[in-house]
Amino acid sequence: MLSIRRFEERVLELFSRGELFGTTHTSIGQEAGAVAVIDHLKHGDFIVSGHRCHGHYLAWTVDYAGLFGELMGRAGGVVGGRGGSQHLHAEGFYTNGVLGNMVPVAAGMAMAEKRRGEGAIGVLFLGDGAMGEGTVYETLNMLSLWQLPLLVVVENNCYAQTTPLDLHFAGSFSGRAKAFGVDTGEIESNDVRELHSHFESIVKKVRGTSAPHMEIVHTYRLCAHSKGDDFRPAEEIETWRRRDPLRIEAARLDEESRNEIERQVEEIIHEAEQRARARPPAGARTNRVMEAVR
Repeated sequence: MLSIRRFEERVLELFSRGELFGTTHTSIGQEAGAVAVIDHLKHGDFIVSGHRCHGHYLAWTVDYAGLFGELMGRAGGVVGGRGGSQHLHAEGFYTNGVLGNMVPVAAGMAMAEKRRGEGAIGVLFLGDGAMGEGTVYETLNMLSLWQLPLLVVVENNCYAQTTPLDLHFAGSFSGRAKAFGVDTGEIESNDVRELHSHFESIVKKVRGTSAPHMEIVHTYRLCAHSKGDDFRPAEEIETWRRRDPLRIEAARLDEESRNEIERQVEEIIHEAEQRARARPPAGARTNRVMEAVR
């Protein structure tokens, strides 16, 4: 969780200095859910995410240098420095920046895994804002009808971009899933240990039954939607800051352990950034290829 946090804090610094290509959306404050869910997955499983995907990607791949390189537009980035922050593709990991766009794609992948019959499952991460997209409900219908092995994790961080939940969402998350006969549950927690224990049985159930499940995690992002577009009340952010997942876990550790973890993480992030900086710009690589073709 700490390495994800430090990576994204560094990304925001680099963006403010104009060193990144495109936009970026961080998951600061939501690290516990990503780590807790993904830790239960196996090789052969797949993850589908959206625009706020750094935490999911890093929890799955631990590829800090590759993601730095991608955001910097460097050759050797996750997708050659051309996908940017929102469009990543690595083994078993797929994202897209179009809200809700990857939901039916994830269902198709889950169908393929079910037909393959090797016991692999998929995890689809959504935000509360995506629940306003009609394709989500068309896909929930298919998931239930065909009983596909997909765990849908809705990370409800209370805002769709800058619009609070009560202004864009009617009814309940669980009610929408249950309407299609999809098993569902909810938990409000930023405690990585509680979430890890909570998702253990859920992942086992999806794998064992080869059937869908939707789990809603009520959480909060401590950062702005994107970079500086934040209009939330300061007191609200401060209330949730006291429930910061890193703060919760740090309280369980002695000072020596915390300092050692901080030291190791700083080393990991610094080394990854330097490795990314050492790579040539993606454009330079493309130009050489084009010259060779000519």
